[in-house]
Amino acid sequence: MDIDITAWLGLALRWFHLIAGIAWIGSSFYFIWLDNALKPPADASDRAAGVGGEVWAVHGGGFYHKQKYSVAPSHMPADLHWFKWEAYFTWLSGIALLVLIYYAGAESYLIDRSRLDLAAWQAIALGLAVIIAGWLVYDGLCRSPIGRDNRLFAGVWFVLLTAAAWGLTQVFGDRGAFIHVGAIIGTAMAANVFRVIIPNQRRVVADLLAGRVPDARLGQLAKQRSLHNNYMTLPVLLTMIASHYPQLVGHAWNWLLLAALAAVAWLVRHFFNLRHRGRIDYRFPVAGAIGFIAIALFASYRGPSASGGQALASADTVEVRRIVRERCQSCHSDTPSQPGFVSPPLGVMYDKLDEIIAQAPRIKAQAVDARLMPPGNLTGMTEHERGVLGAWIDGQSQADARTRGSTGGPVPRG
Repeated sequence: MDIDITAWLGLALRWFHLIAGIAWIGSSFYFIWLDNALKPPADASDRAAGVGGEVWAVHGGGFYHKQKYSVAPSHMPADLHWFKWEAYFTWLSGIALLVLIYYAGAESYLIDRSRLDLAAWQAIALGLAVIIAGWLVYDGLCRSPIGRDNRLFAGVWFVLLTAAAWGLTQVFGDRGAFIHVGAIIGTAMAANVFRVIIPNQRRVVADLLAGRVPDARLGQLAKQRSLHNNYMTLPVLLTMIASHYPQLVGHAWNWLLLAALAAVAWLVRHFFNLRHRGRIDYRFPVAGAIGFIAIALFASYRGPSASGGQALASADTVEVRRIVRERCQSCHSDTPSQPGFVSPPLGVMYDKLDEIIAQAPRIKAQAVDARLMPPGNLTGMTEHERGVLGAWIDGQSQADARTRGSTGGPVPRG
């Protein structure tokens, strides 16, 4: 019995990461909504007790009355729920995935020797250093005078993240670069909870238990970091799914596209945060939609082809099968020869011509347009070979279109 332990462990970690992330993001979005929806308490006794806001809600057939104290209640309740484990487990499972996929498989998923010829340990050390440095820079900005102005802070942090995205795409493979941008953001978010939000809340609780008046500044700082997390959520989710979209992660200007899409995400998130406060401003989602369309159009334009012209137009099926056999079948085969693979990735095999033809659009997107395959270019596919593949696939598509036009049906495969 053959069992791919790495694949099953990857499935378990991805599933767990998704579940924990949903719990964390859900609570983050809920409490930002709650803060924005609060109204001054109607009852004078609540105001006298220090209640700063309240909101009524209905859900699942029940009515809920939520109250928030301006600083803290006069005494500690017997049962107090803390929101922290969602963040911790999301980060821990994310780091575990980073290690399992990108560090254990650094040669395939992290290193691109055409950019920088790194040993695996060097690439891993650089990746970890960038993640740690990201948190130190972010935290330093928050504690500096820049951190007192949310708009200024957002602008500076956005520019720094964009610079990090550019730098990482000059060093790592594209997917490895994107996932490290996400790791920088995700680590900052989790560290906000671990280093600022929860410690500040513990100090408030300790003051209450000791009979001291809690410092309102502690709650304000925690709320600021929580707000930062709220705005960083959508960009970090984008980096998680980006590897599934070669038109983004494999684009020559991928770092700029990532930054632009993150800005679109910020506009969408800001619209909802304003809406929760009763202010509806459709300029933000409209600008986001226009921006997304503009990004898609920009990413789709590739200009005139420079991959070989007429010489490639006569791409030969025998030559294509040789390229696929030498460059792709070490992984994509019923019996993979690439170390670490006991089954073909995603069940995709190129052992037969029909299998190659069936996967032609994916091959073109991944190996020709985005140049993401082979992973880390382990098998040394040349630019000429990519051009041959692209020309052959384009020729297949044109032949299919002509045949469909003349017969009204699909092309028969001999």
